[in-house]
Amino acid sequence: MSLSSYHQPFLFAALLVGLTLPSEAAQITGLETPNSFVGDPSGKDYFISNINGEPEVRDNNGFITKLNAEGKITDLKFIQGGVADATLHAPKGMALIGPLLYVADLDQLKGFDKSTGKLLITVSFSPPSRLPVSLTDVTASPTGLLYASDQTANSIYRITPSDNYRVDLLIHDERLAGPAGLAVHPKTNHLIAVSWDKGKILEITPEGELSELEANGFFTSRFQNLSGVDFDQWGNMYVSDLTKGKIWRMTRDHRFQVIAEYLPAPADISIDRRNNLILVPYYYVQAAEMNGLETPSSAKSKGEKRTLADYGFIPPPPKSPPEGPKK
Repeated sequence: MSLSSYHQPFLFAALLVGLTLPSEAAQITGLETPNSFVGDPSGKDYFISNINGEPEVRDNNGFITKLNAEGKITDLKFIQGGVADATLHAPKGMALIGPLLYVADLDQLKGFDKSTGKLLITVSFSPPSRLPVSLTDVTASPTGLLYASDQTANSIYRITPSDNYRVDLLIHDERLAGPAGLAVHPKTNHLIAVSWDKGKILEITPEGELSELEANGFFTSRFQNLSGVDFDQWGNMYVSDLTKGKIWRMTRDHRFQVIAEYLPAPADISIDRRNNLILVPYYYVQAAEMNGLETPSSAKSKGEKRTLADYGFIPPPPKSPPEGPKK
C-alpha cells in the first residue's frame, strides 16, 4: 500500500476501545509499520508483516511477526530481512496455503515455510508498463491460484503454483484506481479488489472482466482510501478505510454497516473464519488487534441500530434482571 501521502499522527490511546473479551480479544504492540495481519486456517498461528520503514525502499529490514492462538507474540522477527537467506524490504500483503506463507515484497512474491521461516519460493514479476512492479497484496483462491495486486501500476497478476509459479497479467486497467487489498468471493470465486485512489469495491472474473460492486456517488463519499478486504464464514464482506479510520461490513444483501470507527489507520485486515475473529493492523501506531465478530444468530433486525458491542469492540450493556411473577 502506498501511504506516503498520508501522515496524520495518531495516539495509541485511540485504539483502546474497551476490549473486554479475553478469550476473543488481543492487542499486539511493539510492531514496526504493520501492514497485513493473517491467520493460519488451523487457527493456531497468526502472522503480521512489518514494513519497518518506507513502503517502497529496498532496505532489507522488513520482518514478519509470529503469534500464537491467543494473539501473544512468540517471535517478533520470525522472518527478518538480512538474516539467514531471507531478503525482505517492505513486506505487505500475505496469504497462507498449506505449509507456505506467501509475502508480497516489492517486485517479488516470496514463499516461506510457516513453521521454520525458511525461504522456499521466490517469484519475480515483469512490469506491464514503464512503472516498476510494487506488489501490495496477495490472496489465494480455493483452486490453488494466487493473485497479487500492484497498486501503483493498476495491475493484478495471476500466479499458478502448479505450473512452476507461472505469472500472468490478469488485468491492467486504470479503472482499478490503485488496487490495494484482495480477496476471493466465497460464493462466486471471483476476485474482489478495493481501490486506494477512488474508494471503490471491484469484482474481477477469472477472465479479467472488471465491474464495480460499490463506488462513491456524486453526492456521497462513503469511502476514501480502502486498504483491506475479506469475507467471514457466512459470506459477509469487510473492508477497511485507512484514512477515515473505519471498518465496514457489507452483508450478503448489500447493506453497509460501520462496525468500528475512529480507528488509528486500519490497514490490510483479514478474517479468521475458524474462530470468527477480525485481524486489524494499525499502520501508524505500531500495533494490531484481534477481536470477535457478530454472528448471524445474534444479529439485530434491519430496523434496529447496531453498536460496537455487537461486534465485540466494547462490552455489551448489562442485561436486565428477570422480572418476578406478576401479582
